[in-house]
Amino acid sequence: MTQDAVRQSLAHCQTIAVVGLSPKPHRDSFRVAQYMQDHGFRVVPINPNALEVLGEKSYASLTEAAQHARIDMVNCFRNSEDIPPIAAEAIAIGAKSLWLQLGVVHDAAAQQATDAGLVVVQNLCLMVEHRQLG
Repeated sequence: MTQDAVRQSLAHCQTIAVVGLSPKPHRDSFRVAQYMQDHGFRVVPINPNALEVLGEKSYASLTEAAQHARIDMVNCFRNSEDIPPIAAEAIAIGAKSLWLQLGVVHDAAAQQATDAGLVVVQNLCLMVEHRQLG
């Protein structure tokens, strides 16, 4: 199922809200978001401490971002324990996919999102998976 979820997420999601996107170029969140942007995806930064990242306006929350753009995927660069409210917000804004980056796992939140109809990927890097699908 995981590879199906990866393929489905990448095929059907063009706008990616990146929760925890850092404006610092040496951070993984920045590198992954920049890679996705370079490959034709729209990146919407979710970081209350940044005004703009990668040339895109940054928003304090998914709810605020969803008022300005249709969010297809919510990509999480946050600690596992921070995921439940993010998953709930992803469901509330009608996202298609919830992607938890490498090292991020929260089975209960993932199940809640799955039950709400989202495609969920946990503990995988979006950039690595996109490269592998080529």
